[in-house]
Amino acid sequence: MIGTSIQLSQLRSATGGAVIAPGDDDYDSARRLLAGGFDRRPAVIVRPDDTAGVAAAVGIARDGGISLSVRAGGHGGAGHAVIDDGLVVDLRGLTRLDVDLEGRTAWAGGGLTAGAYTTAVAEHGLATGFGDTGSVGIGGITLGGGVGHLSRLHGLTVDNLLAAEVVTADGRILRVDADTEPDLFWALRGGGGNFGVVTRFRYRLHELPSVVGGLLLLPATAENIAAFAAAAAAAPDELSTIATVMPAPPLPFVPEHLRGQLVIMGTLCYAGPDAAGQQAVAPFRDIAAPVADLVRPMPYPGLFPPDDPDMPRPVTVGTTGYLDHVDLATAETIVDHLSRSDAPLRLVQLRVLGGAISRVSNDATAYGHRAANVMVNVVSMVLGPQDRPARQQWVDDLTTALDQGVPGSYVNFVSDDGPEHARSAYPPATWDRLAAIKAVYDPANLFRSNHNIAPVVGS
Repeated sequence: MIGTSIQLSQLRSATGGAVIAPGDDDYDSARRLLAGGFDRRPAVIVRPDDTAGVAAAVGIARDGGISLSVRAGGHGGAGHAVIDDGLVVDLRGLTRLDVDLEGRTAWAGGGLTAGAYTTAVAEHGLATGFGDTGSVGIGGITLGGGVGHLSRLHGLTVDNLLAAEVVTADGRILRVDADTEPDLFWALRGGGGNFGVVTRFRYRLHELPSVVGGLLLLPATAENIAAFAAAAAAAPDELSTIATVMPAPPLPFVPEHLRGQLVIMGTLCYAGPDAAGQQAVAPFRDIAAPVADLVRPMPYPGLFPPDDPDMPRPVTVGTTGYLDHVDLATAETIVDHLSRSDAPLRLVQLRVLGGAISRVSNDATAYGHRAANVMVNVVSMVLGPQDRPARQQWVDDLTTALDQGVPGSYVNFVSDDGPEHARSAYPPATWDRLAAIKAVYDPANLFRSNHNIAPVVGS
């Protein structure tokens, strides 16, 4: 039983699909998250195979006063997808994909991963931009905004979301878009999982037969970091980049004598033909002699490397925010702090934004930091409870040193819990509108295992 009144047999009958409880052979694998450091034990995990089953599970949790969480990919750094002693609605059974080649759109089940979706539509020379990791669920990354390899050219994932099928807290199944339930559709595009369970997404597809992309590893001097950021800002919109400054990992293409030395692990994606792509990436190759150069023409799914879901994830602490610029002084700060830490894994990740992201108004979607020039993430591995305070202090000190007075954070990368962290992801006017919409669609805050936006009537 869960709570005091719901029998597992009743749950199976009502929801369809798998119902997994403690003691079942697949319970431990079903509750495992991709983010490290969580060992939560839900009372039951329900994996419906259709939207009606999701609605039934939501209704059982609501009527029984049972805590509820919703899982798609399980990548969220705060571990909200799985809760202790409650009911988890696991969407991984919802993997249907319907592609409209003539209309250049696709309806995608909320349990698909970015890699599975990307591989399937690439067979038709098409793409929708998600993030940069194939195993991430399309649900989580879409609802938080979606910054990835195609963002400077085609905008965020939410800018390519045309409609959604949503199970609301009162059990209704709604088809929403810009004309039907427009407030809810606005809130879904950046407001996270606060407003319902999205069981299907309708996306815009773009022609993309191939890209020029891959990893470019450069020595991580301050001069090289500043030059990489400058080249990324000056690049055409077709080129999106991620610069991760970190100790070089023990990968086959990294010379042994350089492993553990600071490098820029640059991920480049030029969404276009080979000749133009080679011209666009040339300024990055000219920064310094590469440690490794794996940038080449490839199908777009080639940028999503294979991911082992059973590989243990490190426990980390981190912050996310925005910068106005990455000049030499900023780069020197990054190198100095990374050099003074002995954490086995530590990194500063820089994503130059702009392009199509910035050409959408701040109030068009719930993602509201369109004018931000650079996203920055600071992360440190934690070896154990005794290690956490020092690693957190290092993250906090570096975050403070990098502060340029640019407000905001990216909700998909917020790993800390608590209302102040959720609120940091939204401009004040956006937060107020989200709280008012929450009061309409989830007044009792049933969907609260997330970066929660509490309902406020009349805000």
